[in-house]
Amino acid sequence: MELHEIRYFLAVGRFGSFTKAAEHCNVTQPALTRAIQKLEDELGGLLVSRERGHVHLTDLGRLLEPEFTEMIERRERAKQAASRFLRLEGAELRLGVMCTIGPLRFVGFLNSFRIAHPGIELTLVEGVPARLTEMLLGGELDVAIMADPRGFSDPLRESPLYEEHFMVACGPGHDFACRNAIRMRDMAGQIYLQRINCEYRDHLAELLREQGTEILRSHRSEREDWIQSMVAAGMGICFLPEFTATLPGLALLPVMEPVVTRQVCLVTVSGRRWSSPLAALVAALGQYTWPASRFSLDEQAA
Repeated sequence: MELHEIRYFLAVGRFGSFTKAAEHCNVTQPALTRAIQKLEDELGGLLVSRERGHVHLTDLGRLLEPEFTEMIERRERAKQAASRFLRLEGAELRLGVMCTIGPLRFVGFLNSFRIAHPGIELTLVEGVPARLTEMLLGGELDVAIMADPRGFSDPLRESPLYEEHFMVACGPGHDFACRNAIRMRDMAGQIYLQRINCEYRDHLAELLREQGTEILRSHRSEREDWIQSMVAAGMGICFLPEFTATLPGLALLPVMEPVVTRQVCLVTVSGRRWSSPLAALVAALGQYTWPASRFSLDEQAA
């Protein structure tokens, strides 16, 4: 059955007249009559009774009228929802964000995006790169923001957003607190508190080995706030990305010799079609002016 046939039938039921129904539907009366007859043939029973110029619905017609009305209304709701979505109104997107990215880094972007696209609702999903990658490939995320020292393999596609330095965090009473920067070899013998969710954990450990630097591993945790609290209490030191939200009182010194940075990227699935809202989000992320690192290589060398 065709939707226009259903629409013609509902018009006859509403007006009680083929002539008025045809005028309302902007078709000829013979065309409307043929469409309803075709619908009746398909259903196997009469929907409309025509008696001495009087037109009314049959028992079958009255039975199906609410069902047909719901079909037309659902079609209209679907069209309206699609229209709102394409106009970027009432659209929902799921954005994966690596858990080591500080929220302060994104407040400016989120605010500007909301102002530019008030109809798009963003859900932020936090996780480690492996989990975000799994969700992205499985369609549970529309796009993700993350970093990986090894880069991302097909079918993932990465677009760099910004770069940030790695810092050494220590308590205010630590010997490092009065320095301008920390060399990797300065870490020798230091009590190290491990951030389990740090995606550069193995990379940093390899750099320490290359420098012949032995550290003393102590506590470790998935909770960034716990590690920072222990550092602030003087229990050890840790590596932190430059733009991490930190607790008051921590001293942060850039790492040098070698300088360690991470590239934070927008990650999408290659070949996957983008909806209009997703295209707007990807464009906004690429065009946003992310604050630059506070530390240049020259400053660190000095």
